Amino acid sequence: MQKMNAIKIIEVTPQNVKEETLFCVKDIANPGFESKRKWFVKRYEEGLRMKILKDNTDRMLGFIEHIPANKAWRPIQADNLMFIHCILVYSKKDRNQGYGSLLLNEVEKEAKSTGMSGVCAMTSKGAWLADKSIFENKGFEVLAKKDRFELLSKKWETTAADPKFMNWTAQQAQYKGWHLLYANQCPWHEKSVEALLNVAMDFDIELKIKELETVQEAKAAPSGFGVFNLLHDGKLLEDHYLSETRFRNILKKELQELE
Repeated sequence: MQKMNAIKIIEVTPQNVKEETLFCVKDIANPGFESKRKWFVKRYEEGLRMKILKDNTDRMLGFIEHIPANKAWRPIQADNLMFIHCILVYSKKDRNQGYGSLLLNEVEKEAKSTGMSGVCAMTSKGAWLADKSIFENKGFEVLAKKDRFELLSKKWETTAADPKFMNWTAQQAQYKGWHLLYANQCPWHEKSVEALLNVAMDFDIELKIKELETVQEAKAAPSGFGVFNLLHDGKLLEDHYLSETRFRNILKKELQELE
């Protein structure tokens, strides 16, 4: 493990975001960067924070994004808790070095300093969310399970209400035809939306696109991940970023079933 005095944690703000970048996308000329930057600036006013972990050469090791849970862009219900949108230590060689724990410590300190009762997070063994082990090692407990997702919490005020999943499955039936709902919480979504639209045109289908622009819309999303939802006739087909090739395969399968 590197010496902790060789590690620094940088808080990303609207003022330094172009200098520090958004970790997942570092090229500020990338359209996805600008979409996420605009989303980040708006959410910053709502309490969203991002911290990037660097070594003494300024190499990025990992990052964490968190927000008061009542403003979280996930279908959860929680009060007076901090919610972790994302946590990642990027390189495999940097994992199991205590960096994830260091980032979680920062969030706990901030939650305590603002009078919150604890911290919560969603996890999954699938794509785009951390595995629960990093949280369990820090004293988080699994409170709920739904589909591929788990909801965990660590509270220092034991009388505080537990966070809960909202019923995203109940939201799915309203989406007739082909629908893609997304938010720029992830900087890669814009690229995926463009690719999926092009594929839809190739297959001569109408893919209705809706950008989720408020936390209320995200909490009412039809999937657990919340910020990326691909549906066909009330059925959720994918709940995270997907490639052009993956969408082509989905379309072929769905259209074959309709024949």
